[in-house]
Amino acid sequence: MEKIIRENLGTIVDVRTYGEFMGGNVAGSINIPLNEMPERIEELKTMKAPLILCCASGGRSGQAQHFLSQYGIECYNGGSWLNVNYYKSISN
Repeated sequence: MEKIIRENLGTIVDVRTYGEFMGGNVAGSINIPLNEMPERIEELKTMKAPLILCCASGGRSGQAQHFLSQYGIECYNGGSWLNVNYYKSISN
């Protein structure tokens, strides 16, 4: 997963609320709050896979990973957005 993030081989999706996302996020990440996933499933299917899901601690991104995998979407729980941000920052 670190390689995917460092080499931009997928899409980073932050599943926190809009307010949390605006308080800080991974550069280039897309904000789709966990509660919006069901109605945005078609949009998620068109994104460059695999999806790296992140949130505040890894709980919501774990739920999102479980949900999206039921639709056959390749995705990983990246855990905290701060961890994903760290891997992203060492790629530059």
